[in-house]
Amino acid sequence: MLDIAATRAVDQAAQELTELAQKIWETPETAYNEVNACQWLADYLRQQGFTVEVGYAGLPTAIRATWGKGHPVIGFLGEYDALPGLSQKICTQKDPVTPGAPGQGCGHNLLGVACIGGALGMKAHLEETGKEGTVVFYGCPAEEALTGKTFMARGGAFKELDVALAWHGGSMNGVNLGTSNGLNSAIFHFHGVTAHAGGDPHNGRSALDAVELMNVGANYLREHVTSDVRIHYVIKEGGTAPNIVPDNASVWYYVRAMSRQAIEDTYARLVKVAEGAAHMTETKLEIEFLGGCYNSMSNKVLVEVAHDMMEQIPLPQWTEEELDFAQKLNLESPQYEKMKAAGLLDGPAICSVVPPIANRNGYGSSDVGDVQHIVPCIMVSTATCNRAAPGHSWQITACAGMSIGHKGMLYGAKVLAATASKLVDDPTLVEKAQEEWKERMHGDTYHCPIPEEIPIPQPQK
Repeated sequence: MLDIAATRAVDQAAQELTELAQKIWETPETAYNEVNACQWLADYLRQQGFTVEVGYAGLPTAIRATWGKGHPVIGFLGEYDALPGLSQKICTQKDPVTPGAPGQGCGHNLLGVACIGGALGMKAHLEETGKEGTVVFYGCPAEEALTGKTFMARGGAFKELDVALAWHGGSMNGVNLGTSNGLNSAIFHFHGVTAHAGGDPHNGRSALDAVELMNVGANYLREHVTSDVRIHYVIKEGGTAPNIVPDNASVWYYVRAMSRQAIEDTYARLVKVAEGAAHMTETKLEIEFLGGCYNSMSNKVLVEVAHDMMEQIPLPQWTEEELDFAQKLNLESPQYEKMKAAGLLDGPAICSVVPPIANRNGYGSSDVGDVQHIVPCIMVSTATCNRAAPGHSWQITACAGMSIGHKGMLYGAKVLAATASKLVDDPTLVEKAQEEWKERMHGDTYHCPIPEEIPIPQPQK
């Protein structure tokens, strides 16, 4: 069993960290609106002796907090934004605290706090050993908008680091060598001419026709892209009444792929489809580019260190009440029967093992990928919810507000703290991680996907 200053520091701060996570859970704030969470985390870091900057890199709810000096410089990537519409009580049936309100359906109330726990653990290790090293906690807003860290990177963040560590709660424990998709996000606005659809249709130029023709073209485009590409959309505006030719309509697209080149190539072709739709309908096209992020790029050296720490640190011990709560949630899950038939739910209702290192690709996205193309960086996952919980669900909100989420968060904080301490003790691991990163980059450098002219979103009052 691993017993070092870093993990003891997490235990000593466990009550404070849990209370902080619960406070954020009770006050969910969506992307770029995390004013309270940002302030609470910043205040706590100051109390722990960190030098804290709020509004870092031009983002009002971003944080940079530092402690120590010299190398290695290790970053911890915290998040705290909630998801719209996922308000939920701590119970086993869908029951929002406030219908339609946001909730922590991805467990980010735990995420920022776990990374603070990791930072405290590294600080304790440096204090006990007297070794040099710099702890940097980044409070990263708007991960759910997939642009928070990208805007931060545009402002110069993360370049100071030797390595970065991230954590995310989930249904499993583990670290992964696989890749997840990067993304471009844009809204295509079409502007036409209104007219009476029955009595005067020839004078109308339908913006909705343009949206629908663009969608047809995009769906034909799917046949001619690589298998990793994902294209999905939602119509945001389509007119007001059937008897009025819509003069304004818009459609919001995501383009995802496992490399920035594939994203940019596909997005450029999608823009041509939109331009064609505008020509066909004699409408005007306006593109509102919202941002983008890189695909993930893990690091084998760091993954192996983190996995070794996970195996040495005692796993959370789940009570009968917690297991019963999780099993009731499992039975409510729409994917329960399929997962059970596949043998994925054998054993306890909450993950209680550390599986071998995975090499599994995922098709979601995270702006952690941007950091991974600036410095060597990994993401650790620990169980904070029932095993059958769907992603971005009320079930995750329920678990994130109770002891299941809290225990998984503290375990994750210990893994981060121990991993950072191991890197402090053995600088050759940092060097090897950096060498691997350089090989994976093939001489490329990070280019922020968000142009300078796109403004940083501001909190909405």
